[in-house]
Amino acid sequence: MTKAPRSGPYICGIDAALDVVSGKWKGLILWELDAHDVRRFAELRRSMPGVSEKMLTQHLREMEEDDLVHREVFAEVPPRVEYSLTEHGRTLNQALGPLGAWGGERMRREGHDVVEAAETSHG
Repeated sequence: MTKAPRSGPYICGIDAALDVVSGKWKGLILWELDAHDVRRFAELRRSMPGVSEKMLTQHLREMEEDDLVHREVFAEVPPRVEYSLTEHGRTLNQALGPLGAWGGERMRREGHDVVEAAETSHG
């Protein structure tokens, strides 16, 4: 597996952080794993309407390489794979909290709808 290309050296910390979370689905993966602790691939996919299997796989691999996500494979038939946040991933998710609050305020201000996923019991 090749290492995800990074553009460093970086101009600032925001530049370095955005390099790791770039991609439409990475923030949602962080949010979903934070809300549920452990998720199987199919559960992640159902919770993100519009994500392709290929894109979800690619993002999960990059996040694993960046030490944000832990992938555990169980020797069962069929094989079971579970994903969870690493400590590094938890700290990134906490850092993204204020950005999420800003986005929520923007959605309210501009009247944007929220897409409901197949499984959204985040509470």
